[in-house]
Amino acid sequence: MSGSFTITPRGPFSLAEAATFGFGQRAGGAWDGVMRLAFCLDGYRRHAGVELRQDAEGVHGTVHGPVDLDLRAVRRQVARVLSLDHDGAEFSQVGARDPVIGALQAAAPGLRPPLFYSPYEAAAWAVLSSRRPAKPMMAVRDRLSQEHGAVFELAGQRLAALPTPGQLIRLESFPGIAPERMVRLRGVAQAALEGLLDVTYLKELGPDHAIAQLQAIGGIGPFYSALIVIRGTGFTDVLPVGEPRLLALVARLYGLPAQPGPAKLHELAEVWRPFRTWTSVLIRAAARRVTRRCARRGVPQPGRRWLTRAIPQPRCLGLRRMAHADMTVAVAPRLWGRPLTRAGSATPPSPTDSSLGHDRCRGAWCLVRQRWSGVRCRYG
Repeated sequence: MSGSFTITPRGPFSLAEAATFGFGQRAGGAWDGVMRLAFCLDGYRRHAGVELRQDAEGVHGTVHGPVDLDLRAVRRQVARVLSLDHDGAEFSQVGARDPVIGALQAAAPGLRPPLFYSPYEAAAWAVLSSRRPAKPMMAVRDRLSQEHGAVFELAGQRLAALPTPGQLIRLESFPGIAPERMVRLRGVAQAALEGLLDVTYLKELGPDHAIAQLQAIGGIGPFYSALIVIRGTGFTDVLPVGEPRLLALVARLYGLPAQPGPAKLHELAEVWRPFRTWTSVLIRAAARRVTRRCARRGVPQPGRRWLTRAIPQPRCLGLRRMAHADMTVAVAPRLWGRPLTRAGSATPPSPTDSSLGHDRCRGAWCLVRQRWSGVRCRYG
């Protein structure tokens, strides 16, 4: 063990959300109270292993590595990887401005985007996983790291760090990696040795120029260059307008008739500034939690304009013909029997202000106030 450090988060943060967030070479999974990291330290010449735990005072790191390891550099890199180098209270204000994002933040409290350990490791993963299933390539990366990187014993588990660029560039072949991919991996290692994958350098270039420049590395196209820059450096306000899954989820959450184009997405995301990257990750990570919860409780999802999509048909078949397109729900309620109100309105209008409809469907009695966003359902 080389030492320890503590990071005090500014604003909400959950280490459990970060540890169970699966992306890239990390599968996520069960939470046992410890997040384990093993990586090439910035500069790409040394390795470090870190055990992370969280309590009321902050996030505490126990560092494993050479005795002369720079603890400040390790702390700085860990803070970047966990997005703890920014004020999360400002991100909470995005949810206050946009009720849809507020509902997602409530569903995943303290979630911030976990990043790749570095642009170098993001680029290596891009080459390994391009057009290949992620799970088998995770196993290949792990074997490569165990045989040619550094292995750490972290809270009772062994975790291997990727070889440094200097180690990787000397490899001619490796089982499970095709020869052309091995050539591209050595190209990534060469770029890292030349400083082209240095975090500070890429941040100075800015996201647009950095994304364009990284496409000069063999095997790195527009999609993966954006992944490396956005999820390897920590830019907080880059909007991924070409990400199909994000577009599909935005259309679903905001009740759009089709996936938004770049102009519409920019319009919706204007209130997400200066955390459009964080918000995009939150949508991808938490949208299913919100939609599952709404479906289970039989209430409209945030932003839904058509109740026929939000309320399960077996419970409320009668709502299909009574729903109106102008009934927009701001935030999903807790349970049946609690009214939904239009965004900006504390309480719904009185029943005399609207037409009423009711229907019996499978033993449920439903009352729908049309032309405004109030819905009240209870079982009879």
